[in-house]
Amino acid sequence: MDFEGILADKAFDVHWIVDALHAQGTCVVIPQRKNRIDRRPFDGALFKARHLIKNVFCKLKEFSRIAMRSEKTDRSCAAMISLVSAVINSR
Repeated sequence: MDFEGILADKAFDVHWIVDALHAQGTCVVIPQRKNRIDRRPFDGALFKARHLIKNVFCKLKEFSRIAMRSEKTDRSCAAMISLVSAVINSR
């Protein structure tokens, strides 16, 4: 999988994960745990964008068919997500 960056929770603030992602040239945006000894730079503004993504998933899960994953094929699931996204956007 090819990606440029990762936004994650504090649970993923582990040396081996962060080091492996940096070795791939990935931009890592993970807030540090409060007990972390060696502090590293953190882009707080980019992490705030994660909140917008999380809100979209919360709105999608208001529709029970998506929350329960009742669609059998990937194509029908993508169609349902598109339909629900249109409904959310029209509100």
